[in-house]
Amino acid sequence: MKSPLRKRLPRELKGEIGKYLVVLILMIATIGFVSGFLVADGSMIKAYNEGFEKYKIEDGNFRVKKKITKAQQENIEKNGVTLYENFYLEEALDNGSTMRIFKNREEINLVCLMEGKLPEKAGEMAIDRMYADNNKISVGDTLKSGSQKWKVTGFVALSDYSCLFQNNNDSMFDAIKFGVSVVTPEEFESLNQDKIQYSYSWVYDKEPKNEKQEKKMSEDLIEVLGEEVTLESFVPQYLNQAITFTGDDMGSDRAMIIMLLYMIIVIIAFVFGITISNTIRKEAGVIGTLRASGYTRKELIGHYMALPVIVTLIGAVIGNILGYIALKNVCAGMYYGSYSLPTYVTVWNADAFWMTTVVPVLIMLVVNYGILRYKLRLSPLKFLRRDLSGSRRKRAVRLSPKLGIFHRFRLRVIFQNMSNYIVLFIGIVFANLLLFFGLLLPSVLNHYQQEIQSNMLAKYQYMLEVPVSAMSGNKLDSMLELLQFSYGTKTDNEDAEVFSAYSLETLPSKYKTDEVILYGIQPDSKYVDVDLIDDDGVYISSAYAEKFLLEPGDSITLKEKYEKTKYTFKIKGIYNYSGGVCVFMSKEQLNDTFDLGNDYYSGYFSNSKITDIDEKYIGSVLDLEALTKISRQLDVSMGNMMSLVNVFAIGIYMVVIYLLSKIIIEKNAQAISMTKILGYTNGEISRLYIWPTTIVVIICLLLSLPIEKAVMNVLFREMMLTSISGWIALWIDPKIYVEMFLIGIGTYAVVAMIEYRRIRMSGKEVVRA
Repeated sequence: MKSPLRKRLPRELKGEIGKYLVVLILMIATIGFVSGFLVADGSMIKAYNEGFEKYKIEDGNFRVKKKITKAQQENIEKNGVTLYENFYLEEALDNGSTMRIFKNREEINLVCLMEGKLPEKAGEMAIDRMYADNNKISVGDTLKSGSQKWKVTGFVALSDYSCLFQNNNDSMFDAIKFGVSVVTPEEFESLNQDKIQYSYSWVYDKEPKNEKQEKKMSEDLIEVLGEEVTLESFVPQYLNQAITFTGDDMGSDRAMIIMLLYMIIVIIAFVFGITISNTIRKEAGVIGTLRASGYTRKELIGHYMALPVIVTLIGAVIGNILGYIALKNVCAGMYYGSYSLPTYVTVWNADAFWMTTVVPVLIMLVVNYGILRYKLRLSPLKFLRRDLSGSRRKRAVRLSPKLGIFHRFRLRVIFQNMSNYIVLFIGIVFANLLLFFGLLLPSVLNHYQQEIQSNMLAKYQYMLEVPVSAMSGNKLDSMLELLQFSYGTKTDNEDAEVFSAYSLETLPSKYKTDEVILYGIQPDSKYVDVDLIDDDGVYISSAYAEKFLLEPGDSITLKEKYEKTKYTFKIKGIYNYSGGVCVFMSKEQLNDTFDLGNDYYSGYFSNSKITDIDEKYIGSVLDLEALTKISRQLDVSMGNMMSLVNVFAIGIYMVVIYLLSKIIIEKNAQAISMTKILGYTNGEISRLYIWPTTIVVIICLLLSLPIEKAVMNVLFREMMLTSISGWIALWIDPKIYVEMFLIGIGTYAVVAMIEYRRIRMSGKEVVRA
């Protein structure tokens, strides 16, 4: 026999249609976005993983000074690898960016055509799709580099450049100032051949079983290459950020989005729980009668849980449909705004289904069951008497008669609704945390750019191109390489000051491995003002200290990039430099530590451009544009996400305040009607019932700010540690607190107007009843 209680559900839904409609809309938006994200994320990760085989992505690459001979290639390939030419050159375009140009690939690192067509003749070029989007280039446009011109025939994604890292050691990729492209072999041969970089890709004849074996195979290969050729770079696949960064980053985004979903669902579940508690208070007499008539507590729990669960289920179903149909494209667009990914095919995602449908329903069931079980524990007699306190009635808080009647009344309203206000506070903290994050990132990036500009070591850091072979192999060859290098890199620029440099890595951990640049500074340097007279310690940059929480007196251990050799240094002091994770020591100390020779140097500090060194000896120039690459790319990559986070934060904030203030008005509906009968105006009643909530909201907003700052310190640090190499320190612009407060008050003002309208109507409704 079906329970007659089911007939009450449509009437309850109609009576609370506003509340359920608002929650349903928020549920659909949240689940739709998360479902769309998980579908797009899963589809893209699948396309990314399958791309390794589909597009024949290399197992690694190395670059040499000159083209290797056939005999050298045969000797190398005897060690279980196959080599492929992947030569490129770079051209500085007139738009201020750098274009890396390849021949169209046919054997390795194949190209995915996204739009248009591949180049078919000289003067044509197909460019990376994301670079084109960021620079507002369309198919058919012309790119210029001095007197050279290329017509853009199409947009492509190069399988070995899913992230546009110009150098593998860069802290962040740059899809604004750096792009990759393909041209026909004839066009490639017509370009300046002096600029060609002889890069070779390799594929293992027998694929390694795991990363540990891959590391061992790459270490064996570099020894073989060192005997045959002069290496300028060596990058196995597992260390190639242009290939691996995308897959690592997509996985981290997934965890954050799922956490966002569950936090929102829990908040909504607690709001439902509070509204159900209010319903139980209103229907205490009915519940007592039903219990006395033989209805069990289990049956009543099932009845009152029905609507929240049904609304959640409807929201999940509609949200999933929207996610698969429309919102997946929005989320995919966010990925395409950050990465040069090939085209993907939408695939069914079982995880998306159970995470956005099954889990939210379970959360709603558990939270509401717990609340209902607690609220319905009383005997039928207590419900009939409307005595819903589970313990002895507490005495009311004594209020001073010196307070005016309105002040005392408002305080009573606050005390009577304290449990609702606690949930309101939790909702405000959560919503403001999302809003805080959305407002914070642009401010942090702007401050980082200003900070970089104000404390650069020098306006220009010229890193000279030191061959890998000069750092390995026998000492005689190394010395000859270094002597030739030293002779060809002299300058007459009076601003120039030499420094030596060496690159090591932080030890492996759960976070990204950081490349650490060790600077060997001249005595009495005019660019780096540190005390480097003795050799009993080193200075580290403030970025290094903040990232790894280091202080003077601590020790740091670093390792060689492709070796197991480790070095330990004691920190003597911290130098105020936020542009990179680096170590400063005397030039003599650095050269002695790494056996580089007394006269060795690898770069120049200068406040003016150096023009009398051949470009072939300049590996890179570290200037303001290069240092702000991280903030520039993060701004482009995460701009859309931050806007979306802000919209969700304001939406959640409005829903929580609306629902809880609605409960408070309903709880006091009879008292409101009595005050109307006694002649109080709508404005006076609003002062009694809306002002208490207004005061509580203001207090909650103010109290939430220090809590959010403390939480953000942890969350921002974790995000930076897992997302990037290098470091961007957290900086909170004071105006953000003002913006958050004003947005909160403005949002509440909208809700207060809605509640004022309810007050105008509630008295009439109760009197009629």
